[in-house]
Amino acid sequence: MNNKVAVYRKEHFNAAHRLHNPAWTEERNDAVFGLCNNPNYHGHNYDLVIKVIGEIDPETGYVIDLKILSDLVKEEILNRFDHKNLNLDTVEFATLNPTAENIAVVIYDLLKAKLDKKLELKIRLYETERNFVEYPV
Repeated sequence: MNNKVAVYRKEHFNAAHRLHNPAWTEERNDAVFGLCNNPNYHGHNYDLVIKVIGEIDPETGYVIDLKILSDLVKEEILNRFDHKNLNLDTVEFATLNPTAENIAVVIYDLLKAKLDKKLELKIRLYETERNFVEYPV
């Protein structure tokens, strides 16, 4: 069998963050990030869609066992980011501005490192109903 199939897993997590560049003045941070630069942080209800692409295993009929993917996402993403202040509570964003773009790349890197190398991975992260990012493109 040589057919690639995409399987999806949708998850949800809540997190607070502040968009801020410490190398800039407060005025520039306010001009660029606006309300997202609130020094007391603000939160989002993130929706995460994980897309795994690969060939169907002839023995299992799976591209990936979705229970294994679910457990991986819980361990690597949800336990790490859900109900956390991304700026203060995570090593990933201690010095990295937690924009939706950066969060998607971090999630991709965490999951990709644990997946079989033959599988392709795409991340779609909804910060709001209307704003979302995808990585890689």
